[in-house]
Amino acid sequence: MSLFNRILNKASVDDNFRSRLLDNPKAAITQEFGLRFDEDQDIVVHEETDSTTHLILPPKDKLSVTERSEAKTGAASLDFLKKTMYDPAPPKRPSVSPKERVRLESDDTESLVNTARKSIVRGLNFLQTTVNETGAWHCIRFNVGDPNIPRHFERPPFISAFCALAIQRSKEPVARELYKQTKNYLVDTMEYPGFWRYYRHLPQDLDSSSLCSMVIDTHPWIGLGRNLPRILANRDNNGLFLTWVLNEDEPSVVSPFRMEADPVVNANIIAYAGDLPATKTAQQWLRELVEKDTNLEDASKWYPDPASIYYAIARATVRVQLGSEKFPLILAERILSLRDETSEFENVLQAAQAIVALHNIRQLHNLNVLHQIAYFVDSQQEDGSWPELLAFGDQSLRFGVVGQIGHGSESVTSAFCIEALECLLEALETEGSSGRVNVSRD
Repeated sequence: MSLFNRILNKASVDDNFRSRLLDNPKAAITQEFGLRFDEDQDIVVHEETDSTTHLILPPKDKLSVTERSEAKTGAASLDFLKKTMYDPAPPKRPSVSPKERVRLESDDTESLVNTARKSIVRGLNFLQTTVNETGAWHCIRFNVGDPNIPRHFERPPFISAFCALAIQRSKEPVARELYKQTKNYLVDTMEYPGFWRYYRHLPQDLDSSSLCSMVIDTHPWIGLGRNLPRILANRDNNGLFLTWVLNEDEPSVVSPFRMEADPVVNANIIAYAGDLPATKTAQQWLRELVEKDTNLEDASKWYPDPASIYYAIARATVRVQLGSEKFPLILAERILSLRDETSEFENVLQAAQAIVALHNIRQLHNLNVLHQIAYFVDSQQEDGSWPELLAFGDQSLRFGVVGQIGHGSESVTSAFCIEALECLLEALETEGSSGRVNVSRD
């Protein structure tokens, strides 16, 4: 049950709460349910009687009737795309090979921790130069198969939420300021009652909407669960959540073969919505994907790396218990199996997502924490960034003339590397002395 319905139910049986709710809605909701709303957001409660009826009008559409019509018919698709993308993006910089791994002596743990903290600050300072004045993060759209095809900047809300959730863990002042700016941007781009779209010419989608909702969870529309009914209703015949929200007034430019349920999208919805009857089937699906050791290489239409799937599932487990007490152990085994014969992950982005996932399921002791810290410190580039890598892309277009469309940037990789370093340092601080964290110097 959404918070909105819980409030209505309580107000119908508790006269004291009803009175407080009418007098000071925000204070009453915070006191009773613990949810704090943004200071610049007002809540007004209206009480109907048998002689007074209130009609609540939703806010006006941010697109005009003409723009909405052109988007629906596809006539404005290219125009919307040009407005969303910034052309061109610079060529991809060659990745700098990590320097020789820091040699860990018996007394250098404190020094490495201090170096890691400085690395986080350098990374955040780099991000501050890439997030624009509105709080929008950027990504680069490119063709995976043909690097000669022009690369484009893009700033969809999804990217901002994707990265903001990664730096949310950091308590550094720069991270707090970036997160605040991003929240403002996501509020500005939100459509009633809490939905977002990747490009303006595409339908609203649940991947963007669930991630953005988690970032601005103190906005009343989100805190009260105003978008939950539509999100929870957007399921296929098997009960799994579909990526796109295809209403009659939405653009019909998404081909049917791209409508299938995606494990990362379903995990993100669970992380936002929580343990509800409508999410039970998705929970079971994700649990079976992990427990049956399913080959996840082609399991997601949008996320090519299995680490991304495990990352999203692990985040969902913070909100919902997926399976028995053994589930985290099984998930950890799947994550660790991504390493090569030298016990290294494929690249720094995969390592970052794997480490955060292990941290979320309390299985980070399976890795040598000090060596992982050294790896991220050594992989950082001179300007404070980490290399651009493929973060996600439309896997349904991997064949044919168009080729596979990829998305990624140094900003995206950097946000996840910062999150991983914060997890590693947190593990050292909270569990290092307990013996639960591997800090051997072998």
